[in-house]
Amino acid sequence: VQLVESGGGLVQAGGSLRLSCAASGGTFSIYAMGWFRQAPGKEREFVAAIGWSGRDTLYADSVKGRFTISRDNAKNTVYLQMNSLKPEDTAVYYCAADSSSYPRRMNYDYWGQGTQVTVSS
Repeated sequence: VQLVESGGGLVQAGGSLRLSCAASGGTFSIYAMGWFRQAPGKEREFVAAIGWSGRDTLYADSVKGRFTISRDNAKNTVYLQMNSLKPEDTAVYYCAADSSSYPRRMNYDYWGQGTQVTVSS
């Protein structure tokens, strides 16, 4: 499975961005999908995940209420809508696929290359 993220960029605090992750080379509809992020000097951390059907979602406490994960199985794409962005959201954001089909915080099988999100104060 190949994953390609897009939609990152520079935004002011309080602004919004929508990240996309396009999947190819596998059966997208059976995978749970997740978003992770890594800030400079920090470990990669879980952000959000969505199950194969789109009904089940999971969020890190730090983004709950501000970020929304969704997917379109017809387009083999998962999205991360990020609102009310804060400078501490600055990181490289990675998309990941998990063959377990249900959302979880770790043990993903496939990873994208990442897209940079920078939030200025």
